[in-house]
Amino acid sequence: MPPTLRRPTAAPRVELHAVPGLPRIGAGDDLVRLTLAGIDAAGIGLRGGDVLVFAQKVVSKTEGRRVDLATVTPSPRAIEVAARVRKDARVVELILSESTRIVREAPDVLIVEHRLGFVMANAGIDQSNVAADGDCALLLPLDPDASAARLRAQVRQAAGVDVAVLINDSFGRPWRCGAVGVALGCAGLAALRDLRGRPDLFGRTLRVTEVAQADEIASAASMLMGQADEGLPVVVVRGLPARGDPAPARVLVRPAQQDLFR
Repeated sequence: MPPTLRRPTAAPRVELHAVPGLPRIGAGDDLVRLTLAGIDAAGIGLRGGDVLVFAQKVVSKTEGRRVDLATVTPSPRAIEVAARVRKDARVVELILSESTRIVREAPDVLIVEHRLGFVMANAGIDQSNVAADGDCALLLPLDPDASAARLRAQVRQAAGVDVAVLINDSFGRPWRCGAVGVALGCAGLAALRDLRGRPDLFGRTLRVTEVAQADEIASAASMLMGQADEGLPVVVVRGLPARGDPAPARVLVRPAQQDLFR
């Protein structure tokens, strides 16, 4: 007999709300207090089970990860690489200091393996939307998973609500044009959901399916955050189905022994 088609359950209603009106964030600012005030002012509210997605830039700024390039002295290696890739040698110095190796380089392109394992352009170091004045660059948080866990605990203490927290950033991807949002930090949900062993619609057992749940949520939030002058660094995601056993974003980094392209 042919396999029986399993009827899917009703689709969940998922809502995304960008938090408007947040001020410019700087070092030492209370990001949770400002976020909760913005959520209240916009009438969004915060509920248990919501996911708060923070743009990496605002987290890095509050953690003091902004660097004045006038304070950076490039090494001979940074000067050499900078000449090949046509970048500011001071920025290249920061990139190398945040990286374990150069993966690929070309004029205007420097792909590295970040110290946290991410393979990304420029070690995630950015100069856009960093400062209105001065020649500055912004580094990723020292430990994005720890940052997400800290923000989650602060929200629970301040608002009495249990939420999940993601920290997202924009990544380019090999073989695909354009950037998408991905999760650098994750707390309170499963960054990676393992569906192996579960049946598909026809009862066949899934053998290799793992879902980068945190990346999917981060990418959806990025559509509201934008990439230019939108000024919407926090998004509330509501109505997601069961989030699985919590696991940090670092589980999304493929181990070297499983990387066929390394």
